[in-house]
Amino acid sequence: MQQPVEPIKIRQQLGKYKIERRLGQGGFSIVYQAMDTIEGVRVALKIPHRRYINRETLEEFRREVRLAAQLKHPNILPLKNAEFIQGYFVVAFPLGERTLGERLQHRVSLATALEYAEQMLQATAYAHLHHIIHCDIKPDNLILFPDKRLMLTDFGIAKVAVRTIRASGSGTVGYIAPEQAMGKPSFRSDVFSLGLIVYRMLSGSLPEYPFEWPPPGYDRIRRRLDPELIQLVRRAIDVDPRKRFADAGKMLAALQRVKPRALRYGSKRAMQASKTSRGRDWRTMQRRQFLQQYGSTLQTRYKCSKCDGPVAECMQYCPWCSVPRPVHTDQTTYPQRCPRCSRGMKLDWTFCPWCFGPGFEVQTVRHFSDSRYIAKCSNSKCARKLLMPFMRYCPWCHRKIRRKWQIPDCAERCGSCGWGVVGTFWSYCPWCGKTLLGRNK
Repeated sequence: MQQPVEPIKIRQQLGKYKIERRLGQGGFSIVYQAMDTIEGVRVALKIPHRRYINRETLEEFRREVRLAAQLKHPNILPLKNAEFIQGYFVVAFPLGERTLGERLQHRVSLATALEYAEQMLQATAYAHLHHIIHCDIKPDNLILFPDKRLMLTDFGIAKVAVRTIRASGSGTVGYIAPEQAMGKPSFRSDVFSLGLIVYRMLSGSLPEYPFEWPPPGYDRIRRRLDPELIQLVRRAIDVDPRKRFADAGKMLAALQRVKPRALRYGSKRAMQASKTSRGRDWRTMQRRQFLQQYGSTLQTRYKCSKCDGPVAECMQYCPWCSVPRPVHTDQTTYPQRCPRCSRGMKLDWTFCPWCFGPGFEVQTVRHFSDSRYIAKCSNSKCARKLLMPFMRYCPWCHRKIRRKWQIPDCAERCGSCGWGVVGTFWSYCPWCGKTLLGRNK
């Protein structure tokens, strides 16, 4: 047979088909979108690469195309035409919207994933019932049509393609079962491929050889999927063919049995996650508003180690969750730290104003000014009498401060210690840890 000299070009006419664009290319063939100028409909044309076309391959094609043409099922893509046109072997199919492989570039809901899984299993089960092994079930061979209709394609043609590419020394394992890669395909091999696709739809990850359990993405499905559904997928992709479902029909029956429970379980988990997400969003907005109003005044530039709520270095408790903060574990804006509470200190302070303890040997006689000094110590004998907001002890004389610190522009006070609080946002007093009146824990 005479081979074509030039590759196919866009807008080229092949018999009654006018090539419009290239849809995809694989190791065995190229798929084009074309207009059937007689019927007036768009179709998909699969045209094998010329290097794989020989007398033996063509004879196999003829046998497999006749076999595939016998499969009449709503989820099996019908073969419209198969013929030689201008030296090309052209196989025509109805044109879908996109492949499942393209759809999997985006997140798939549990309900959609199970719907797709059921349809691809119904198609394969029908083929197995007619003693046909697909041999190349993968997302690119599953075509999506309107109303979420999924159709399995490349029956027979895929078998020839896999055998031909393997003989040429190229190709990858991909969705092929280990025993099939060794030249021993069976119905259980198709089950393995289907299991890999289902796992990818549910987890977003594709297991790879040697297919050890648990594969990537397992933590995600373990948290949100019914255990029986996970067990079904695990059985389908077991490396040992004897442990898998005998054929797609057996796997389909198992899926239809667990599907209602899996959907209920998934819906319940989604509702719980939604409530958590709404609560988290509300907290985020609340804390963002707090920072806008009081973040600069209180210098709440740090986060609680437990709840991530904004806290200030001077706070003894988290005002959001009440966890004690005896030690400050974050950075400080002061030049040195107290060795007991790790809060910041100025170089000329004799005592830590945040925690009670013995004094320090000051290494400088210089007094440092600071705009944060806004009050004075009540001790008449104090050396400097300068205080910063929310100090508990005077850094010069170590006297306990009796002053009830108040938050600027906020008149609220803790009912226990009397210090200023922001009751509209906080649930606990950051100075004594007590629950604020009218606030829930």
